[in-house]
Amino acid sequence: MADPQIGVGQYIGARKEALDTPVLLVDLDVLERNILKMRKTIIGEAGVGWRPHTKAMKNPDLARLCLDAGAHGVTCAKLSEAEVMADGGIRDILVANEIVGAKKIARLVNLCKRADVMVCVDHVDNAQQIDRAARAAGVRPRVLVEVDVGMGRAGVQPGAAAVALASEVSKLGNIRFAGLQTWESHTLEISDSVEKKREVLAALSQLNDTAERIRSEGLPVDILSCGGSGTYWISAFAPGITEIEAGGGIYGCVRYRKSFGVQVEPALTVLSTVTSRPAADRIICDAGFKAAGKGAPDPELVGIAIPHSVRFSAEHGVITLAQEVLQPRVGDTIEFVPGYSDAVIFLHDCLYAVRDGFVETVWPIIGRGKLQ
Repeated sequence: MADPQIGVGQYIGARKEALDTPVLLVDLDVLERNILKMRKTIIGEAGVGWRPHTKAMKNPDLARLCLDAGAHGVTCAKLSEAEVMADGGIRDILVANEIVGAKKIARLVNLCKRADVMVCVDHVDNAQQIDRAARAAGVRPRVLVEVDVGMGRAGVQPGAAAVALASEVSKLGNIRFAGLQTWESHTLEISDSVEKKREVLAALSQLNDTAERIRSEGLPVDILSCGGSGTYWISAFAPGITEIEAGGGIYGCVRYRKSFGVQVEPALTVLSTVTSRPAADRIICDAGFKAAGKGAPDPELVGIAIPHSVRFSAEHGVITLAQEVLQPRVGDTIEFVPGYSDAVIFLHDCLYAVRDGFVETVWPIIGRGKLQ
């Protein structure tokens, strides 16, 4: 079976319109500005560490753009994503998740032999399993206790429960208790900026208060890790926080900008070809939800100011315009900003990096399908 990545290098230096469609593009100038904006807020102004999440990067070279800008490590959701980052030479990796079961824990401790991997726990049984495997492998991974400050997903409750778990983890000889981790995602879609700030800080005060209680028991708490793209400009300034995990916002998709209030520019687009104009107020293109994602906000069409709606089937995009127009014609290309970058990146084999309309480099999405 042919490798879909073979031959993509032929497009370097070509105009983006020369690419076969549908295809995923990122504007390098905009991407770099977004990275520097996040870096300025997190590192430059708040003075805390930046550990960007790579769930929408899925390539170590993309993550390295953030590292080159000052990030000290990366965050991954899955162990297999962490393995991809380690294969690319990235050493400081947080798996912001619980790694459970003999197979995955064996992979975790083996990965610790070639990278400095942190992992989250929210139950002593899981910590003990990792401890036993680490002893057998001759490694000593760092562990963060995950705390639920309102999200209602994984994590131990703040206060006494988190203090007790941290105490138990610290007694284990083959793992190192390094601190606490949380994600204040229940505040993401609060539209009022004053209320959002109040809720984010209230949530993270629970994390900091828990850390202080643990310290009062004589245990060091070096790391308080939190924050995503939808909260980073608030959470980076919360008392006690040491690092922010925001990463997906570098693409500036519709959801991050309009639902979460992230002040970045749209960098990620899908290039599509107009395949039919069955009516003067309707455009059919070759990007359906298999290319553009599903279950996310409507995309933004680039260069078409006429009010419109977008509907996707598997392989078709249907754009209905509020007025009749002759352009674009069949065979022309159109471009749109995806509704949600997390729901689009993993659908594609490659991400084509464009500067001034020309392909500068091509990044294979080698982390796609890494679910284990």
